[in-house]
Amino acid sequence: MAISEGVQRAHTSSPPPTPRRAVPEIVEPEVVTPSPSPRPLYAPLLRGGIRPLLLAGDLLACVVAGALSPSRSPLALYFAIVLVAFLYGVDLYRSRLTLSLLDDLPRLVQAWLMAVAVMEIGAQIILGEFVGVQLAVVAGIALVASRLLIYQLVRSLRRSGVVSHSTVIVGADETGEAIVRQLIKNPQCGLKPLGFLDSDVLLPRDTGLQAPLLGGPWNLNKVLRSYEPRALIIAHTTMTESALITMIRACHRHHCEMFILPRLYQVTHVGDDMDALGDIPLIRLRRAAYRSWAWRCKRLLDIVGSLGAIVLLSPVLLACAIVVRLEGGPGVIFRQERVGVDGRRFELLKFRSLRPVNELESQTNWNIAHDSRVSVVGRILRRYSLDELPQLFNILGGDMSLVGPRPERPYFVAEFDRLYGDYGARHRVPCGLTGWAQVHGLRGNTSIEERARFDNFYIENWSLWLDLKILLLTVISVFKSPGA
Repeated sequence: MAISEGVQRAHTSSPPPTPRRAVPEIVEPEVVTPSPSPRPLYAPLLRGGIRPLLLAGDLLACVVAGALSPSRSPLALYFAIVLVAFLYGVDLYRSRLTLSLLDDLPRLVQAWLMAVAVMEIGAQIILGEFVGVQLAVVAGIALVASRLLIYQLVRSLRRSGVVSHSTVIVGADETGEAIVRQLIKNPQCGLKPLGFLDSDVLLPRDTGLQAPLLGGPWNLNKVLRSYEPRALIIAHTTMTESALITMIRACHRHHCEMFILPRLYQVTHVGDDMDALGDIPLIRLRRAAYRSWAWRCKRLLDIVGSLGAIVLLSPVLLACAIVVRLEGGPGVIFRQERVGVDGRRFELLKFRSLRPVNELESQTNWNIAHDSRVSVVGRILRRYSLDELPQLFNILGGDMSLVGPRPERPYFVAEFDRLYGDYGARHRVPCGLTGWAQVHGLRGNTSIEERARFDNFYIENWSLWLDLKILLLTVISVFKSPGA
């Protein structure tokens, strides 16, 4: 097997184990299994949090303003759309633990003023006059009133337990118990403690935990499947950073919001993008990209992009097929098993640049860039990445995406999973024709560990614009540094 030095090298050293807390009379505790709460009939309506309710209230305020003002109906509709856009821009639709009109009032006024300015400028350009002052004033008053009523309603529903989300706390130390106390003291936040997960499961029997101990972090998947908690709060725990990252990525597969207690939380400023639980600041982690509405647009972009590229590049595809057939005979398309999203296997398509001796060589030969058996046509195809073009059909069929981590063969996936801890996390999303690692020169005989880091960075920071940026950089690199 020919494999790069970066692939062969593994990290054999590990950090020293974290010492356990010194506690008297250590005994093995009884792990409590709480009875799962019955799912209320309204549970599906809560999937979107308070955002749909806030959006409906803001639109209703604009409708009321339009009905009470003499402005033209199209102008009222135009103002409603602009106002909602600015409210979204100042982040007033995100779910929050603490809802306060006084806290939100400066941003409400900011969004309202910008919407009024845009409305008046638009009216001046289209109608040639300034209109809608009454509409803007009534809409502003109605907006504040609707927000006040909705916030009061949500807080009441949370206090009464009608809207209450089970919450798991990671870490049963003093900070974990402080979080549970604040959850009990502030039911208007809408979080109800389900129990603790702690890597140090040996606790004294008389600790008096205010919530049951559900076991160690290794019980997380069982807890997520059995009780479907809607929130997970990570307190100060003895778990290693790598273990915490693995836990967070496991939660991404479930509809579970995640919060982290800052290390120096006593002196941490609560910014607009943070939450507060009583006097405890919490950092809300961004939802996984593949749980966002924009992720659905990614598949649409794949279909339109791959189909358009197939049509546009059909003369190039035909020419490549002809020259490969003339040089090497039948078998223009080379098929190879690769590993895609969630470990699913599929057949990747490429133009043939070399005939492997057998299937074993095809699956275990790491790189053929310097193989003397590669034909002249094959070298040209590989230099300009033309051999990858048949993968457009893989993308159209749904096995791949235009942008994502490059797929690898099952043999090497098993090897890299064993050598590099974060490698398997690449398979959270569909593999791609090009990726963040590739546009940074990480292809061929380059570090697998570094590739995995770049791929996971892409997944954590995904956006539609990032996909478009990678596609543009890929086109530039093909012409600027072919074969690199």
